[in-house]
Amino acid sequence: MMRRMMLLLTALMMIGCCTIRAEEMPPWEYPIDPEILLDPSAYLTLTNVDCLMDEKYVPHDLVRLSAKRVSSMKDGELRKAASDAVNAMFDAALEDGYTLYVKSAYRSYGTQNTMYQNRLERYGYDDGLVAYPGSSDHQTGLGVDVLNYEWTQKDGMNEKFALEAEAKWMAEHCHEFGFVIRYMEDKEDITGIKYEPWHLRYVGKEVAAYMMENHLSLEEFTEEWQAYVAEFEAAGGDMKRLTIQRRYLGPIIVVSVGEDGEEEYSYGN
Repeated sequence: MMRRMMLLLTALMMIGCCTIRAEEMPPWEYPIDPEILLDPSAYLTLTNVDCLMDEKYVPHDLVRLSAKRVSSMKDGELRKAASDAVNAMFDAALEDGYTLYVKSAYRSYGTQNTMYQNRLERYGYDDGLVAYPGSSDHQTGLGVDVLNYEWTQKDGMNEKFALEAEAKWMAEHCHEFGFVIRYMEDKEDITGIKYEPWHLRYVGKEVAAYMMENHLSLEEFTEEWQAYVAEFEAAGGDMKRLTIQRRYLGPIIVVSVGEDGEEEYSYGN
């Protein structure tokens, strides 16, 4: 891809094409880099009852977990970045004297649908502890339930897990590995899910640190950064051009403009 872009740049220069530099843009002042917010890896994907995932969606980079798991969990999968982060977090916890276990990881739409329907049949109503099909954080391949040994022996989970030393350790340190507590205690009216101190969600280290420091749910973070981008672009900013500039530190070259007005970019040295 790099070779193709450089050949195209050379050809344009040979025919006398002028480099078109990006117009002046307002300064980027949001604490998270635009490259991260554009999220090519989809680590910031928001899923809830208002943002349902397609039932056919399956992450492309799922890997089998090598971390400790509950005895009833024969296998388990997460997206590779999340799996690597789980391994690093479990190792760090062990060094501090805590042993952690994965209770649940990736779930397909079909599995989530079965769990949801079984819950409805058992209780006769939606008690908020099993996500509606398509709204489950687990379908992203980035959500993982983590417990200590004592709670692996219990039938079911509840907010009392937060009193365990391992839960307190995770709440304090999970962001160091790119995780946040997805469903926080005082955000139930926003997330639509009851407090789950065991449910961690991988978003990457930079975003996790920011979210935990500012006590933001993924819903709040998403609304915040999208509002900032809207203001930035309304003031004359261009996320795509800004990202290219910051990545390559060079002038922007407009390679072509499609019929819909969408520009394709290369860059200069």
